Amino acid sequence: MRTLIYDGQCRLCVTAKEGLERLGPDPQQSKIRFVPYQSEEAACQLGSEYKPGRPDVAFLVEPDGTISRGLDAFLPLVPGLPGGRVLHAILRVPLIRPLAYLAYRLVARYRYKWFGSV
Repeated sequence: MRTLIYDGQCRLCVTAKEGLERLGPDPQQSKIRFVPYQSEEAACQLGSEYKPGRPDVAFLVEPDGTISRGLDAFLPLVPGLPGGRVLHAILRVPLIRPLAYLAYRLVARYRYKWFGSV
């Protein structure tokens, strides 16, 4: 089972997690768990990648222990969402993906300033 580790103190991150839960598959059938970064489980799953304080990005931990960060943590989840296959196809366009990475980094950097904390 995949584990998405998100910033549990960031209002945008918590809202995004709730949206993924609501729009994604039934929680009983879901192949993803959501774990706040500020938990012992996140520290254990991330190992040396874990740094105390606020994370810079979200993390997706695969069953084999592989860790994806930032936008790459969300891309595997997109096809399972309503309209996700279309969005996934759009992200394959050469110019769009770099812009999506840039947008993710920008929002991640200023998320507390723009959206606040919970």
